[in-house]
Amino acid sequence: MAPQPDSIRIVNGFEKNAYTYYPILIVGAGESGIALGSRLREEGFDQFRIFERQAGLGGTWWINRYPGVACDVPAAFYSFSFSPNLSWTSLHPGGAEIYRYFNEICEKYQFVDKIQLNTDVSELRWLEEEQLWEATLTHLVPGTGDLSKREMNQRIAEKGRGSVYLRQEVVRARIVCSCAGGLVEPNPWPSSIPGRDTFEGPVFHSARWDHTVDFKDKNVIVIGTGCSAAQFVPRLTQEPYSAKSVTQIMRSPPWVVPRAEHPGGKDNYEKYSPKLFSTVPGLAKLFRIFCFALGEYDWFRIFEPNSWNHRTRRKLESRMIARMKRIVPEKYHEILTPDYSIGCKRRIFDAYWLPSLNNPKIELTTKPITKVSSNSITIGPGRVYPDPADTNSKVPTNEETIPADVIVLGNGFEVTTWLHPLKIRGKGGVYMQDVWDERGGPQAYLGLAMDGFPNLFIVFGPNTATGHSSVILASENMVEYNIKLIKKILHGDATTIEIKKEAEVAWTKRVQDRMKLTVFNSGCQSWYQRDGWNATAYPYSQIDFTIRCMFPKWSDWDLQYTRKGLLKRQAQQVFQVLMAISVISATLNNGGEEAAHDLLWDFSSHNGIELDVGPGDGKIYTFILKDEVPQDKRDDGRDKAAVSWEVDLSVGGCNKLTNTEGKKLWIPWNALKATFRGKEKEDAGTLKTSEIRCVGFMMRRQVLLSEAETLAS
Repeated sequence: MAPQPDSIRIVNGFEKNAYTYYPILIVGAGESGIALGSRLREEGFDQFRIFERQAGLGGTWWINRYPGVACDVPAAFYSFSFSPNLSWTSLHPGGAEIYRYFNEICEKYQFVDKIQLNTDVSELRWLEEEQLWEATLTHLVPGTGDLSKREMNQRIAEKGRGSVYLRQEVVRARIVCSCAGGLVEPNPWPSSIPGRDTFEGPVFHSARWDHTVDFKDKNVIVIGTGCSAAQFVPRLTQEPYSAKSVTQIMRSPPWVVPRAEHPGGKDNYEKYSPKLFSTVPGLAKLFRIFCFALGEYDWFRIFEPNSWNHRTRRKLESRMIARMKRIVPEKYHEILTPDYSIGCKRRIFDAYWLPSLNNPKIELTTKPITKVSSNSITIGPGRVYPDPADTNSKVPTNEETIPADVIVLGNGFEVTTWLHPLKIRGKGGVYMQDVWDERGGPQAYLGLAMDGFPNLFIVFGPNTATGHSSVILASENMVEYNIKLIKKILHGDATTIEIKKEAEVAWTKRVQDRMKLTVFNSGCQSWYQRDGWNATAYPYSQIDFTIRCMFPKWSDWDLQYTRKGLLKRQAQQVFQVLMAISVISATLNNGGEEAAHDLLWDFSSHNGIELDVGPGDGKIYTFILKDEVPQDKRDDGRDKAAVSWEVDLSVGGCNKLTNTEGKKLWIPWNALKATFRGKEKEDAGTLKTSEIRCVGFMMRRQVLLSEAETLAS
């Protein structure tokens, strides 16, 4: 990147208002923060700092440690394109292996020392006069950053503030990049379920798995049937957990689709793929492209708003329902048949959950929890799915008391509160959350910037999640866009970069209008949206998003140029104008003066041109055009008395000849000129003039002639 001299430094030294200055401050050391750090290092810039609340890097792959946690998309597509992992042990590696991969990336690009753990960026404030961001850092007791905000507050209430917070620090930065993930804050205990305080056993969220809990011979209650629950529920009755029973409470059924199979079989893939990907040039990249293409095919057949999508969704839904009925017991057929379109919620890519429902130790129900006691729960009377008003349903609604020793929440995350709990104040002291509330909901231009918040760029912001592709791809696209913006500031070309309000508002309107047409807003209750506002999903394909990130629309941005940047911009504009003039001039000359210099001969003493026709393949013929022209009749003054011109009739539309194989043709010069004027004339019945409209002449280089004026000068 060859950045301007700008480095991390202490400002004001021993003064009370001393602070640490960072050219770039990055919030979050998950996969997005790691991608951005890697690309900055590739660009030659290392003066940045990544602050991470948790006790380890890796984001969701650090904090999610529940049994069976794994990648549900092919791992070849869940790694960075600039540094792919060619040695995945499985098509769907476990969380620990993915975590190690991210660690290795940080080591490879040598910025482990740039990551500061156990440090929460709690507030950002724009300093208009200084043109800098002021960040409030909260240094945490090691390990407490892994707690949710509710758990932190509970600990403070019980043990005091010092049990969580060590100290606060205020720093400043020229650029802030938020790489805080969406799956950060777990949803709390459902407010609709009474009696939480009476339960004597452990209660925890799957994203904060309590590994001290002994599940052996315990009765486990699982609330939720999302992607995480589908991975850990089948494991709980197996070693080393060996739960006595698992009762899973479901609000509504997810669409369950088969997880991608290992090419060549699981054993062969795990045995040979690392070696093949490492030794066969281009194979890993080809496989990644294949995975990408399959994902995009899913988009175009499921998510797009047209009649063809509607038909393909219906066919796919029929196949998935038939598959489900082949796998699970009949008593679950009705409650596992969704009443909404596939794709409206995130699909579960499954290999184990549906088969596990044949295990007598695992019970699935849609009866609501109506009471919690010290060692049991009561479900029913009633049900939440199917509709209780459906009198034709055979799903039971009776009240039932179930023994309970452990309760695990698998009820998702607070994804509709973007950037939470970070508070951001932009120009005029306005909070970003207040701007969102005023405009209808969380939003950002391409998910990466808001007007009124200069030099603040987001990776994986509102409306960037994908229901069909890899989050890594989406993050990489946004990182590349961030790099384009960051370069202009670090190069000293601009002091601030801010998206224009009209561009942000127009983009958000376009996204929300488009969202209403897609399957995301087709009538289901989903974590994608709240109160009719979908701030999560991207309503177009990843091909579309990739192109938008590759080619920024600079007219949508307000750049405050430095003198250097302004001069550079003006020079670029002048250069572009000169290039345009040059191209236009070359084009005009190529069609007139330059062509005349190469091709215009004085044929006033000749009546025609004799062509020796060489053998051809029936489509392409090459002619040698011989012409004895006196030297004083030439307009280019060359010395030789004769010149051979090659005439190629291979251009489309000029590939027919009749009765000419191995013979000589005589074409009157006037006829040839008339041909280029587009007239339909023939001569001697041998070569139609319309068939040599696009004849090209070779003399030092080929020039395509299409107008008579070129020859008639």
